[in-house]
Amino acid sequence: MTGSRPSARTPGGCRRHRGHWRRSSRARSRFGRLAIRELVDAYAHCADRRDAKGQRDLFTADTHFVVYMDATSDQPSQDLHGRDALIPVFDNLNTYTATTHFNGQSTVHLDGDHASGESYCLAHHVYTDSSGQRMLMIASIRYPDQFVKQDGEWLFAERRLMVDWTDTRVSQP
Repeated sequence: MTGSRPSARTPGGCRRHRGHWRRSSRARSRFGRLAIRELVDAYAHCADRRDAKGQRDLFTADTHFVVYMDATSDQPSQDLHGRDALIPVFDNLNTYTATTHFNGQSTVHLDGDHASGESYCLAHHVYTDSSGQRMLMIASIRYPDQFVKQDGEWLFAERRLMVDWTDTRVSQP
């Protein structure tokens, strides 16, 4: 055909092959991001269901978990090493009548079987104070995280719990 433009496809379908590879890479990236988001959501679910062992199992055996009750502080409130050190921290949620963790925006940066990211959460804690008054404490939490994929499963390798602010008020049932 005179004057026609050459085909965008090269002989043998190389462009298609490269496009397929890119889609596969993008698909792996999407699946990785989804699996990490499900990990973050499972952490909140276990917290609200008071499943400390289930929550613990979302972490690597040699995990590092650091709590900053004041995100502006250089000194952590707690600095824990190893999966089993997490149980008392997670069991502490039993001091509340109820909790609800609303996960918000998150970012994830994948690098093979490793990833980093940050997620936000508004954590609602209902409790009864010493005078018998029902109270609600809301905490705005950021989680800068390091993830690792082990045996096909994404886990927390390091989690920092950063409390940006809290609001405590009387709660009406």
